[in-house]
Amino acid sequence: GGLDRLHDKRVAVIGTGATAVQCVPYLAESAKQLYVFQRTPSSIDFRNDRPTDPAWAASLEPGWHQHRMENFASQLAGTGGGVDLVMDGWTEAARTFREIAMNDKSVMGSPEKIAAAMELADARKMSGVRARVDTVVKDSAVAESLKPWYRQFCKRPCFHDDYLQAFNRPNVKLVDTQGRGVDRFTHNAVVANGVAHEVDAVIFATGFEVGTGYTRRSGYDLVGRGGETLSHKWRDGMRTVHGMLSNGFPNLIIFGTPQSGQTANFVHALDEQGRHAAYLIHQAQVRGVRTLEPTVEEEDAWVKTIIESTRRSQAFLEACTPGYYNNEGKPGARGVQNSPYGLGGMAFFKLLAKWREADRFSHLQLTHD
Repeated sequence: GGLDRLHDKRVAVIGTGATAVQCVPYLAESAKQLYVFQRTPSSIDFRNDRPTDPAWAASLEPGWHQHRMENFASQLAGTGGGVDLVMDGWTEAARTFREIAMNDKSVMGSPEKIAAAMELADARKMSGVRARVDTVVKDSAVAESLKPWYRQFCKRPCFHDDYLQAFNRPNVKLVDTQGRGVDRFTHNAVVANGVAHEVDAVIFATGFEVGTGYTRRSGYDLVGRGGETLSHKWRDGMRTVHGMLSNGFPNLIIFGTPQSGQTANFVHALDEQGRHAAYLIHQAQVRGVRTLEPTVEEEDAWVKTIIESTRRSQAFLEACTPGYYNNEGKPGARGVQNSPYGLGGMAFFKLLAKWREADRFSHLQLTHD
């Protein structure tokens, strides 16, 4: 808060995803006029944020953060059981899905029945999300525009306790573009639906590009053995081991989610990848290894694992509204091959640990000093 220099300014926010959801409430408090330009409404569930208990914080012992991250990821995957240490919107949503879907014992053992039960659970959950919009937003037309009509995990779900309330303020106007986005900009206005909205400042809450080729996003290409570029090797889909190593590119260690482990808490995945990268580097040092890379055979096996482990999610993604989860509505073979490990983040992290314990490092293609 405290954005006092906006008190006489007309501000436009482009986008209504996770970035906008976090900044709109503060901008609404401070700006003279706030225009929120929406292409697709986000799913806004309860966050139930609360102050941290100082006594609880003081009681924490070493290793608490790792334990908490693992508990959170396990709760989302449905493998946590026991105590939910986080108790936020993410874990509540996952728990609700499981309780509704698994209440009917007849679905167990049938992938088709489980999928149908999960779809029903999703429909009930999203009905609750839309009902919350009606409860919070006073203008019925605005409320209708803010309702998400897709399955909750088709897009990154949002959890916030103040975003919807911002649209009850007289200085906040929702500009619903019905999926089209803004038309254009002039020297002093944002044009949407053929109407020019004069503003003093524009905030692009459009997030960041994800899922496109790494050369487009980074501005460079990597050249491996024999002069082959990584973009050429991956022209028909990524080829790696664990999403981190690629044959023909010695000593290249990659961080990211494609062909690797994915969690809602992205930092958890980066932490586990960092642990694995440190192991690779340390082993290379103590064993006198000059270069390391996976064999073609191990790479082929991992690509096959990724494709097989992600097939079950394809029908879900194909039915979703366009977004980066499904390649803007065009999921295909290349998208499947570039997907995260299909059995979930925690399963992937355990797989990495077993790989290290089994000394699979020695099976890499190595050269020595």
